This record gives sequence, structure tokens and C-alpha cells, in this order.
Amino acid sequence: MEPDLFTAAAEERQEKDPAGSPLAVRMRPRTLDEVVGQQHLLKPGSPLRRLVGEGNGGPAGPSSVILWGPPGTGKTTLAYVVSKATDKRFVELSAITAGVKEVRAVIDGARRASGGYGKETVLFLDEIHRFSKAQQDSLLPAVENRWVTLIAATTENPYFSVISPLLSRSLLLTLEPLTDDDVRGLLRRALADERGLKDAVTLPEDTEDHLLRIAGGDARRALTALEAAAGAALDKGETEIALSTLEETVDRAAVKYDRDGDQHYDVASALIKSIRGSDVDAALHYLARMIEAGEDPRFIARRLMISASEDIGLADPNALPIAVAAAQAVAMIGFPEAALTLSHATIALALAPKSNSATTAIGAAMEDVRKGLAGSVPPHLRDGHYEGAAKLGHAQGYVYPHDLPEGIAAQQYAPDALQDREYYTPTRHGAEARYADAVEWTRKHLGRRRS
Repeated sequence: MEPDLFTAAAEERQEKDPAGSPLAVRMRPRTLDEVVGQQHLLKPGSPLRRLVGEGNGGPAGPSSVILWGPPGTGKTTLAYVVSKATDKRFVELSAITAGVKEVRAVIDGARRASGGYGKETVLFLDEIHRFSKAQQDSLLPAVENRWVTLIAATTENPYFSVISPLLSRSLLLTLEPLTDDDVRGLLRRALADERGLKDAVTLPEDTEDHLLRIAGGDARRALTALEAAAGAALDKGETEIALSTLEETVDRAAVKYDRDGDQHYDVASALIKSIRGSDVDAALHYLARMIEAGEDPRFIARRLMISASEDIGLADPNALPIAVAAAQAVAMIGFPEAALTLSHATIALALAPKSNSATTAIGAAMEDVRKGLAGSVPPHLRDGHYEGAAKLGHAQGYVYPHDLPEGIAAQQYAPDALQDREYYTPTRHGAEARYADAVEWTRKHLGRRRS
């Protein structure tokens, strides 16, 4: 790394007095083996391991990489490990403060170091999505000619925020949100490690669970909250971080919610029943409880998709597309922004007209099938495309509905035993009123009378 005078002084002070650095900084992994999570990116021969000098690629040098993932998943940490482990020249820039001038200075330095000393340069560029197209263009010659090996970090989808030429010259590595077990292991390491809290405090199970909810898969947030709560406990002369102390410190009440127990199902049930009952405010309350408890946003989105068909159906045909779009968005963006998407879908579903006709219709049809009410497919509806089908009478006498003026062919469709069964009973709520008119008209033209 090539720090300036002030950066060098700050790093020297941190080395002499590491306790003066934030806990999240002190607990940064020193090697790739200490990294929590992201094991899919740390296998032998992976680009990151090659960047730190592991393995011998021969004439195939290490590739530039773009690290994409939510905050707190380890993008900066991985770059820090590379900076400590590699014998290459390491330079760090932030797209928040750097511009084309700074990028060109790094590239010029890299060319001098390569030509004069045979020293390769690794450039870590944080928040690359903040660079304009012109600023990103300035990186292309250096990356293409491998004057620098680029490690770029972003929380934004690089297919939208990084120019295509730079993407094509780099490997895109996607970081996954840390699991609760990942963050739990990190917290316990920080409690005991000499670089951390050195067993000065203990963390009861209920406090640890709340810390995990607060973290939401963000390691930095977890360690910051732990450090603040530990300081508050020690100021009180306590060696155990009580749940109340953590709540006071982070100003966030612990939600009484067991994601593996009754509360998980009770609150989820209350959310769906509030939507079914059109109480938008109650639905938002239960949604907020699930979010604050650290519920998996994908679970919530799945429940909303089910609700859209189970309780709304054809009364508002837009309900299901809204719920599906919400699920897709949640999978792409994650928390905290996913809370907005889930709110959007919950409000739309709660205020939509309601109908369970799709639910009762398929339920009644399946019940008949289970009872054995099936029967043979009428011969004229059977497949007639294979040789010999006509001899069996298959597809003979079938009337093609599109050949008729009204597009309805009055012929038998259901098996003999089910000709008079009517499963779909539409409501006249919202948009389903037109389906009610349609089903009445079609049944009449099919020559069937309502039972």
C-alpha cells in the first residue's frame, strides 16, 4: 500500500495502540482463512486466493475482480486481507473522494513500478458505482494491459452501475449476506480474542439473539453494536451485557419473536389474516414485527404471493403480479430496502377486493378427484396426432371453437361422471364481476344449466 503521510501516521498509531481503533477494525481478518462466510469465493485456486499469492498460475496472472454484495458482507475486509498478504504494491481509493486525476496518478505509478522494479500493483476501488462512465473509462487501459489488478467493490447491481467494457475485463464475484451463524461466530470471536474484548464481558443468549436481529447479516453493524453495549456494561461495573443494556445503547427494542417457534407462525398467520380482513394498518404492524425480528424477507414475500391467489384471486388480477414482482425485488435487493417493497405489496393486497373463489374451485375439483370421480377423457378430446389414433376414434368429431362465430363449441369436455359439476363460483367483488358474467354466458352457450 502507498499511504500518504497522514494515513501512515494513523496506521502507526493504530499499531502502537490498537485499542484506540473500532472493534470492527481490530477484528478484521488477517488471512483469508479467518474470513467469515463467503466460502464459495475462497476455495483453492479461486481468484481471491490467487490475488494473495496462493498457487502458481504460470503465465496466467490473477484477474481483476468486482466484489458485489450488501453492506457488511466483507468486501472491504477481503481487500484488506489482500493488502496484507500480497507482496504486490497495494493502493486504495474511494470513488466518493477520488476522480480521474487520482486514478491516472495510480496508473502512472503502477507503470513506473512495473517497468522500474517489476512490482505489480493492486488497486482497491471502493464504491465503484459512484464513478461516472468517464471515470470508469479511465480504468480500462490499466485493467486491459494489466498495469493494475483491480479489486472494485459495490453494493449496487454492477450490470447497471459498471460499464460493460470494465465488466468484461473483470471477474464478477457475488458476496452472499452473512448467516446468523456467521455473525454469531464473529461476535464470539470478538468477545474472546486478544484483539477484541479479551473476555472482559459475557453475552447472554437473549442479548446475543437481539444483536443478531440488529445486525441483519451485517458484520460491521454487529461489531459496532457489541462494542457500544460492552462499553455501557463496563461503565455500569457489569461484566455481563444485559438485554436492557443493549436496548438502551442501540435504542432499539427487542422484538419477542422466535423464528423457529410459535411466534414465527403466529405473526405470519396474523399478517395474512389481517390482509384477508382488509385491515391495512394491522397488516403493516405484523409486517413490521417480522422485519424487526430479522425474518427472512423471502419467507414474507412467499406468504404474500400465496395470499394474492388464496384471498384476492380474480377480484384483483393485478394482486398476484404485484406479489411476484415484490418477491423478485426482495431477492435482488435484500434488507433494509426490501422493507419498502414488502410494505408496497402488503398495502396493495390489504386494500384489494377479496375473493377466495380460485381457492374453493380447485379445492372442490381436487376433492372429486380424490374420491375417484374422474372417468375417461371423451374420445373426441383425445390426442389424435399419432399414427393409428383415428382408427381408435381419437379426436374424431372434435369441433374447433375458433371456427365458430362466437368462439364457443357446445360439445362435451368433462368426463361422463363430471358433466354437471360446477367448481368455479365467482363473486361480484371488484374485477371478478366480469368473470361472473363470462362464466354465466359460457355455461349457457355450452348447453349447461346451473345446478
